[in-house]
Amino acid sequence: QVQLVESGGGSVEAGGSLRLSCAASGYTDRNRYMAWFRQAPGKEREGVAAIYSAGNSTTYVDSVKDRFTMSQDDALNTVFLQMDSLKPEDAATYYCAGTGSGYLTPTLRLSQHVYTYWGRGTQVTVSS
Repeated sequence: QVQLVESGGGSVEAGGSLRLSCAASGYTDRNRYMAWFRQAPGKEREGVAAIYSAGNSTTYVDSVKDRFTMSQDDALNTVFLQMDSLKPEDAATYYCAGTGSGYLTPTLRLSQHVYTYWGRGTQVTVSS
């Protein structure tokens, strides 16, 4: 059974940085995608970044390009989200998610509906 556990959330002032981690266990196949989603109170869940586990290709939502970087450590089965130049509008609960095996077209990689496995989330607060 796949389990995803996030860590690294916290509070930071605008302009600051945070690094989120997501440790994955139970996967037997690297032909999958891992992603970060976020959800602020009263808003829909939004795909932020995705990575293909077997190839390192990444996808970002426009609002975080050039500020956030998603990466992975194969040996640790962990994905990361480095968040720089944080803005108050980045504040949300951040969720790690993983797909089953298979290819996703770029338009689907940030769609929550294709992700099967989810972590419990970690809170990010950004003060102005």
